[in-house]
Amino acid sequence: MTQVHFIHPGNSYLPELQAYAGHLQQWGHEACTHHSASTVPEDARVVWWICGRVSPSDHQRLAQAFQVHEYASASVPPFAWTKDLIKRWTQPKPDYRLFQNDWVRRRMDFSDDVPWEFRDMGISPTFLSPPAPLGSPEFDMVYLGDMVRLQHFLPIFLGLEEAGMRTLLIGDVPARLQRQFQVFRQVTVTGKVAHREVPRQLRRARWGLNLVPAQLPYSEQTSTKLLEYCAVGLPVISTDYHWVRNFAASCGATLAYLPARASTNAYADFFRRTMNGPDPAIPQMQGWAWSRNMERLALWKAAGLAP
Repeated sequence: MTQVHFIHPGNSYLPELQAYAGHLQQWGHEACTHHSASTVPEDARVVWWICGRVSPSDHQRLAQAFQVHEYASASVPPFAWTKDLIKRWTQPKPDYRLFQNDWVRRRMDFSDDVPWEFRDMGISPTFLSPPAPLGSPEFDMVYLGDMVRLQHFLPIFLGLEEAGMRTLLIGDVPARLQRQFQVFRQVTVTGKVAHREVPRQLRRARWGLNLVPAQLPYSEQTSTKLLEYCAVGLPVISTDYHWVRNFAASCGATLAYLPARASTNAYADFFRRTMNGPDPAIPQMQGWAWSRNMERLALWKAAGLAP
């Protein structure tokens, strides 16, 4: 049995950690998550960094281990490009790298001979299970995702309000946005919800709302929430950006794209028109299951974890 030590210093929820643990368990291995490299034992055999900045001194202390650097995302603003340049120039050299997609790999642009592969986002089994009957949806729209970014999309919510649409926000609205959202009479906020409960919450609505700024790195990276909307069978209204267009084309999905920087009236007209239009095509999402995502990785053999 090998303990695989994942180092995740951030606070964000990463469903892939649970997927890794489940996949390793089938071979008799164990996953252990650390918020700091200081708690990883010196005799660790496999150390998996969720990058982040990797400390050269910690990397050297664990030099006897097989070390993986995973880049599930490029750096985010502010100073995103500068942060990625610093990582490129100063990150210690691992034994293996994972990138979410080719854009992230090219963005990081490591010029060395370290083996690498892609590991895209996936969908937890609870989203792909047959739904329990819920009756008629209570809400027209649901939003699941980073609530902080909603400050950039307030005109869209004004349009929903004018159109008389009922909207469900899954999660907690940050304190700095609570005053703005208090004026919306048709918006309901769930508060914090356990991940296993999210599919049931999503199915309370008719449509999923995918709000991603047309800004790097967001516009080039997988929207996990959009995958989850599709997995539970929701049609999707989305902002228009590069990754989402590629997803729709490759999966045969029909998405409705929000106009950019429209007036409240224009957004209201868009929502009325879209939600009273023909039923969109929703793709089959079984191929995005975490189990299939894990099976495709050559890393397991490279790290000596696969039988």
